[in-house]
Amino acid sequence: MDDEPRSLKTVFADAENKRLALENTPFTPNSTDYADTVSSAVKLYQECLALISALSIFSPNESLEDVSTSDLPFFLTNFHLAEMTQKLPSSSPQERKRILSAARDAYERYLHHLDSYDLLSPAHKKLLEQYADAPTTFSTVSASDPEARRNAKIANFRAEKELRGKLEFLRRRPEYGTEDDRSGGTGGGDEDAVRQVHLAHLEYSTHMAFQALDGLNREWEILALAPQQQTSTQSPEEQEDARRRQRYTAGGLGDNNNAYNDRLDQPLRASLNGGGPLLSRQGKPLQPFTLLNNRQELARGVFRPGHNLPTMTIDEYLEEERARGGIIEGGGEASWHRPEPDEDDMDKADAETMKAREWDEFVEANPKGSGNTLNRG
Repeated sequence: MDDEPRSLKTVFADAENKRLALENTPFTPNSTDYADTVSSAVKLYQECLALISALSIFSPNESLEDVSTSDLPFFLTNFHLAEMTQKLPSSSPQERKRILSAARDAYERYLHHLDSYDLLSPAHKKLLEQYADAPTTFSTVSASDPEARRNAKIANFRAEKELRGKLEFLRRRPEYGTEDDRSGGTGGGDEDAVRQVHLAHLEYSTHMAFQALDGLNREWEILALAPQQQTSTQSPEEQEDARRRQRYTAGGLGDNNNAYNDRLDQPLRASLNGGGPLLSRQGKPLQPFTLLNNRQELARGVFRPGHNLPTMTIDEYLEEERARGGIIEGGGEASWHRPEPDEDDMDKADAETMKAREWDEFVEANPKGSGNTLNRG
């Protein structure tokens, strides 16, 4: 029984149940249930489109009067597909752009389908022409003046409120019946009243479609400012190894700039050779530099070891300390190894003799303890 093909009415009803569950259930946008429900709704609406095409529910040779009342809700398939597609979760700006492109295609199919049946009002026809002229820059609020933009947004909100109120009023009419049949049935009410409700629903959805296309373009402008990500088939560990090898070869030894080096970072001298300090004592920048986001630093350090890695060899460290004057030369064991005196160098021998005599005279003139006057009685 499970392998039997389902009817269009059943599939459409299941898709509507998924969509209404997202509206009426407090799903967390990052939860697995939310993602599964959205994905299921998208697949069901795509299945509806395939069945509509296979059953030839709509034909380019017919007019609105030729469409039965029970088939009117199927006009909304592309609109709801675009809505659900926009709600699909994404993990990168590039993936989000692909989702927005798919949603844009569904909105366009919905609007052109209604236009082919002459279901667009004059105002919506004008908006469709504006969108066709410039799809990526289309906006329902095209005025550059801030006050005019505000008035246009208020007008859009009022139009949306009026269309929603009209739809709810028609649904509450006794002629519509007691059953809110979203799968295409008449619900047992008057067919003219039910048809009027479906047409009001199409008008409301058309208004929301243009608003969605406007918001889609604004989001696309923001995504265009995001940095481009380099696509790679390597795993995160392999990418980190490649970055380390690149650091190893930076600042190579000798004339070979690409020579292998076992240090992880540039030594202090190499880091300062490229232009001196970044800031002067007055705080004025002396050379270009880039401020990094703390989140970027954390992301780069995810696959690094927990301990601090060496940045230079011992010889390089001693060389830097010697250049800064941090090493005292002489003394220690080497001070005991004095060179043998040259007996033929009479000047040096006389100088040593005079130095010894001066020391002896100083010791005789200053006996041991003579300078300690604190403990005398």
